Amino acid sequence: MALRRIPEGGLQPQVAATAGGTIHLVYFLGEPRRGDLFYTRTRDGGATFSRPVRVNTAQGSAIATGTIRGAQLAVGSGGGVHVIWNASDGTAVFYTRINEAGTAFEPQRNLIRRTGGVDGGGAVAADAAGHVYVAWHASEKDAAPGEAGRRVWVARSEDDGRTFAVEGPAWDEPTGACGCCGMGLSADRRGNVYALYRSGRELVHRDVYLLASADTGRSYRGTLMSPWETSSCPMSSMAFAEGPSGVIAAWESAGDVRFTHVAADGPSFSPAISPPGEARSRKHPRVAVNSAGQVFLVWTEGTAWARGGSLAWRVFAPDGRALAEQGGRADLPAWSFGAAAAQADGTFAVFY
Repeated sequence: MALRRIPEGGLQPQVAATAGGTIHLVYFLGEPRRGDLFYTRTRDGGATFSRPVRVNTAQGSAIATGTIRGAQLAVGSGGGVHVIWNASDGTAVFYTRINEAGTAFEPQRNLIRRTGGVDGGGAVAADAAGHVYVAWHASEKDAAPGEAGRRVWVARSEDDGRTFAVEGPAWDEPTGACGCCGMGLSADRRGNVYALYRSGRELVHRDVYLLASADTGRSYRGTLMSPWETSSCPMSSMAFAEGPSGVIAAWESAGDVRFTHVAADGPSFSPAISPPGEARSRKHPRVAVNSAGQVFLVWTEGTAWARGGSLAWRVFAPDGRALAEQGGRADLPAWSFGAAAAQADGTFAVFY
């Protein structure tokens, strides 16, 4: 396992690993309330990086404060890199993609056209067929007030992000959405699309729901995956990874982190698995799966508003057993978290 610090002491790494061994990385630099995003890549597990390229074309338009409103990364058709993030002033969900030469990013675009009240972070996914999906939770005009009126919206592209359709609601079930929580989004090799989000009903139902689409994002079905009653917003984030046996989802609930295998039929999921040992304010899980089906889970411990903590990780066998002595820890700065990547040789890398 390789432990790698983000270039330039950056925050909030997001990674995507390709079958050829390249790991793509996006990270934050600058003042937490108004900073910039940078992209780099590595072909040696983070021992060296390419020259960083700024992602946001409007300087200072990204935000790290709150931990969950920053960049999200996806790699799609032809190795194209797609990035989204919340505007630093809370008025936009920005999208951009790398140019064909791989040397710069196109001018950032706000994808919001019919919704408002964006708060928690959105998510992006892309597949090999040229579909790009961007999701966020928000309200539209005349919706019920507060979190009850929020829902998940998806903007869909069929041309590698050149154009996007107007965002549409993913699901009609009135679950609401937790205003300051992030989302997860994934597109698998078979064209299925998955989303994770936290509900916001009656100020106490902070349940995690799984949405899945079997028709390349045209329609979604949903199911309750992880109930949790709490009166406070957990400001949580979620993640996906795909391995030999399918897609794995990771999330936080009741101070612990969990992961499970998910499927588009139903949608359905297997029993959740948590790391062994005492749960000490575990948050912000990230997950990777290697070619042998081993699951690598990374999470934070002890972090809070404007306060750092520690990063922890554990390796699990394909059947969900935690492997003995396959773990570790590292100090973590405020507003940040870790990222996990499976390397071509089957080992894992942690970025923080």
